[in-house]
Amino acid sequence: GWACWKMYVGRPETDGLRSCAMQQLGSGLSAAGHHEEELSVKEAQLAMIRRIGASEHDTLAAQHNLATTYSSLGRAEESLRMRRDVYAGRLRRNGEEHAV
Repeated sequence: GWACWKMYVGRPETDGLRSCAMQQLGSGLSAAGHHEEELSVKEAQLAMIRRIGASEHDTLAAQHNLATTYSSLGRAEESLRMRRDVYAGRLRRNGEEHAV
């Protein structure tokens, strides 16, 4: 997690490796049970993805990951609201057969 982040933190926000490094850092924090810190990373990643105008696929993936973090923190309402947004986005993007 941290080593990956340190390696790519200096890259531009539009560099896909930077976003991947943020994802790795968040996953590492989650695995270690540091969910509050994970939340900060996942929120920052989603904000960056939105700021740079990343694909809808990447945005939905980041939202899904953030919803999982909300759930880990016992924030069920926020998790459910975001999961509904992700489902609606996938439904719109992929159709009913591939929404899940």
